Amino acid sequence: MSKTANMLNATFVRPASFFLNGLSNIPHAKYYYVFLCFIYIMTVLGNGLLLSIIYLVKTLRTAKYMIVFNLALTDLCGSTALIPKVLDTFLFDRRYIVYEACLSYMFFVWFFAFVQSWTLVTMAYDRFIAICFPLRYHRIVTKTAIAAMLLFVWVLSLSVVACMTGLIDRLSFCGSLVIQSFYCDHGPLYRLACNDTSLNYIMAYVIFIIIICVPLVLIAFTYVCIAIALSRIASGVERLKALKTCTSHLILVAIFFLPLLGTNLAVLTSYIHPNARILNSTLAHTIPSLLNPIIYSLKTEEVLNSIRKLCKNEWLRNITSFKKMPSL
Repeated sequence: MSKTANMLNATFVRPASFFLNGLSNIPHAKYYYVFLCFIYIMTVLGNGLLLSIIYLVKTLRTAKYMIVFNLALTDLCGSTALIPKVLDTFLFDRRYIVYEACLSYMFFVWFFAFVQSWTLVTMAYDRFIAICFPLRYHRIVTKTAIAAMLLFVWVLSLSVVACMTGLIDRLSFCGSLVIQSFYCDHGPLYRLACNDTSLNYIMAYVIFIIIICVPLVLIAFTYVCIAIALSRIASGVERLKALKTCTSHLILVAIFFLPLLGTNLAVLTSYIHPNARILNSTLAHTIPSLLNPIIYSLKTEEVLNSIRKLCKNEWLRNITSFKKMPSL
């Protein structure tokens, strides 16, 4: 037994490719991937529109909309990193993925999920300052401060996810190469290794804590402070107005964190069927990116007025250019 273990430790086995299993024994599973295709198209349109509006309208170039821009960019990049490859894998039955591409796939999906998680924390901080310290809001929440926070989020995400991916690269795979997931997910991948995976197991907990637990605790703390501040507001109208600014953010937090929290708790503490894990994970990685611009930004008065302004300016520009055309 010890001789076999020593041989495995001495021989580093890196496979040429992995096989992505996806949903198994589910009839008409391809319709689900067509549904994901529809989600991706709407995600690109919604987030692309929001990014364009914030870029084109100068009045939206504020600290608050820097956070919104970052979230929309992350949603767009995260969905693009995941969904097109999922469609290529399962709609066109190209389930084999080379080793290097698999690690890159895992890196980008988790990297953008990490940034999205902490961008929601930054949004909570913005609401916290706006409600608890309204008179000092513009002095505290500056473009420089928000840019520094977002830069820190991107650097932290890059460091942690690169470490996670690097730990996968030190493993040997001498048994099954079938990944029980719809993409190169961290947990199903490292469990296929035949050498020591204790560091990867610890990293799975670290990722779970940093991406889900810590952000949720920080967001909960900000809303406890917000609730205390709102309880001191005498006017019910002002309290309701302040609550409305938080409702959209709380919905975003719920649709992003609850599926991820439920799935990861089930995986870490008990057994969850691969199909259930895949369905929960796909919805957790795709639905928030679709709904974020609709819930938080595109329905707000500032953004709607900006859209009307852009449309009006474009209409006036077309009328002017038409009048300048030489008559026949």
